[in-house]
Amino acid sequence: MAVAADPGNPWPAEPGLGLAEEVKAVKTLVQIFLLFSSLSLLSIGGGNSVLPEMHRQSVGKYYWLTDNQFADVFAISQAAPGPSILIVTLIGYKAAGILGGVLATVAVILPAATVVYLVTFFWQHAERSPLRQAIEKGFAPLTVGLVLASAYIMGKSTDHDWRAFLLTGLCALIFIFTRTNPLIIVALAGLIGFLGWV
Repeated sequence: MAVAADPGNPWPAEPGLGLAEEVKAVKTLVQIFLLFSSLSLLSIGGGNSVLPEMHRQSVGKYYWLTDNQFADVFAISQAAPGPSILIVTLIGYKAAGILGGVLATVAVILPAATVVYLVTFFWQHAERSPLRQAIEKGFAPLTVGLVLASAYIMGKSTDHDWRAFLLTGLCALIFIFTRTNPLIIVALAGLIGFLGWV
């Protein structure tokens, strides 16, 4: 039995959408909110630090995307203007449409912004505190580890043969040991992929 659309309902029912489908849609929205609000609080050093967990949940647990789709939305979010964390908007959209995209974006921004606002009061008064210095020193290796884990996850989901692994490794070495403009390296790697060499 189809449920009629309620004008005040933020999730208007599609024609023929049953109660089970509406419950599933609400459940997906709750999952989106819980996932991205928790990732928001863990995104130390930026949004890319939580990519492994974002991938694990959205691909391996909830099946909102495939490995290739995750790599695609990551590439789009990196190429688009604005903050790179907007990958969550694309994942939310893929999982639950426009409302899912908006909810994912709010969920990833609001908790971290609130915590930063509150911590700022303490941080300014604790400039010479040994606790503050210890926290700052501890966050540096933690952030590097999280970003390396993100690189591993993205490489694993996109590289499928030895040539792709070789190209990824070569690009990483160029980024680490030279001052070459990253846009040039990315453009050359993209051209190599476009030509079908990888």
